[in-house]
Amino acid sequence: MKHFIDLLNREKKTVIGLMSGTSADGVDVAVVDIIGSGLNTEVCLVAFETIQYKPEIRTRIFDLFSVETARVDEICRMNFVIGEIFAESVLTVLEKIDMTSAQIDLIGSHGQTIHHLPLGEIPSTLQIGEPAVIAHKTGIPTIADFRVADVAAGGEGAPLIAYIDYMLFHSSMRTIGLLNIGGISNLTVLPADGGIEVVHASDTGPGNMILDACVEKMTHGEKRFDEDGKMAQQGMVCKDLLDLWLAHPYLELVPPKTTGREVFGRRYAEECLQQITAHGISEYDGLATLTAFTVESIAGYVKRFVEPNSPLDVLYVSGGGAQNAFMMQCLAEVFAPIPVMDVGEKGISGDAKEAIAFAILANEAVHGNYANVPNATGASCRKILGKFVCP
Repeated sequence: MKHFIDLLNREKKTVIGLMSGTSADGVDVAVVDIIGSGLNTEVCLVAFETIQYKPEIRTRIFDLFSVETARVDEICRMNFVIGEIFAESVLTVLEKIDMTSAQIDLIGSHGQTIHHLPLGEIPSTLQIGEPAVIAHKTGIPTIADFRVADVAAGGEGAPLIAYIDYMLFHSSMRTIGLLNIGGISNLTVLPADGGIEVVHASDTGPGNMILDACVEKMTHGEKRFDEDGKMAQQGMVCKDLLDLWLAHPYLELVPPKTTGREVFGRRYAEECLQQITAHGISEYDGLATLTAFTVESIAGYVKRFVEPNSPLDVLYVSGGGAQNAFMMQCLAEVFAPIPVMDVGEKGISGDAKEAIAFAILANEAVHGNYANVPNATGASCRKILGKFVCP
C-alpha cells in the first residue's frame, strides 16, 4: 500500500488508462497527466494508441463471449494472457514516446469484459486481464476491476463513464448529451446547472456490434467494419425490417439499464442476417437498415427517457460511431435542430475518451473518492471503485 499512500502526496501524476471494449479490437492505451482529483481534476493527454489484438487472440476472446464455447480452463488461461497483452501494450507505447515505467505513477485498467449479467437472482459481471500480471510486468501500481463494487451495491456496473463525463463536461448553461457509440451505445445526460445526483446515463442499445459482425460475414472476413458507412450509404432502409428490430424488448426497458454481447452479439447478428435474406433485400440495404437501427434506437431512447425531463442543447459523440461519417449524418438528421458534434471539438479525443476515463477513475480511487453514479447505474449507494495491486 506504500505505493498508493505516496501517490496521495503528489499533486500531479502521470497515469495510464487501459481499455478494451465490446468490439474487442485491441487495447486502448492513454498516457495522461492528471492534476488534482474530484471536480478539480485537470487532465492532459500525453499519448494515445490502440494496440490491435492478433487475429488468433481476438478469436479466443470471442469464444469466451459465448456460453457454448467458453470453457473454465480457457477463461483462467486467458485472464493471464490478456494481462500479459495489456502489460506489453503499456511497454510498447512507453517505448514509442521515449518514457519508462519509472515515469508512470499508476495504471487504471478496465480489462476485457467477457460476460455481463446485471439482472437476475445474483447480478454479476466479469472482466479479465489479470491486474497482478500488469503490475508485475510493468512495475507500475495498478488499479482494476472497477465495475464489481457497483454491482455488489445493486447497480448494473455501467455506465461508469457518467462520473467522468460530469467531471469534464458539466455546464451551468446547457444540458449536454455525451453519446459513446462503441459495440454498444451509451448516453450520459448532464442537466444544465445540475449536480452529480441528477446525472442520467444508460446503455441505449446497439452501437457498432451488429453492424461489424454482419460486415465481417458479408465480406467473408475481408472487412471488420463499414468504413465511413460507405457500404450502408449505398443501400435503402427497409422500414418493415427496421420496425421489427425496433420492437426489441431491451429498448422498452426503463433505465438505468445495460446490455452487451449477451443480447446483441454474434447470435443476434446471425438472426439479423437471416431476416435480411428473408426480406429479399440487398446486403447494402441490410447495412443501411442496421445503421438506422442504431440511430433510431438512440433517438427513441432520447425521446422517451430524456426529452420529457432534460431536453438536450447539444449532443457530443465519441467511439467508433463518431468515425462513421454516414452514421453521424443520420444522427444529425434525426436530432436536428440539436447540434450533433464529435466530442473532439471539446478538446477530448473521442478515440481516447474511455481509456482516459479509466486513468481518471484510478486517480479517484487513490484519493478515496466515490466514482459511481447511482442515478445512472441503479446502485444503492456511492462506491469507491477498483482493486489495488502493487508491483
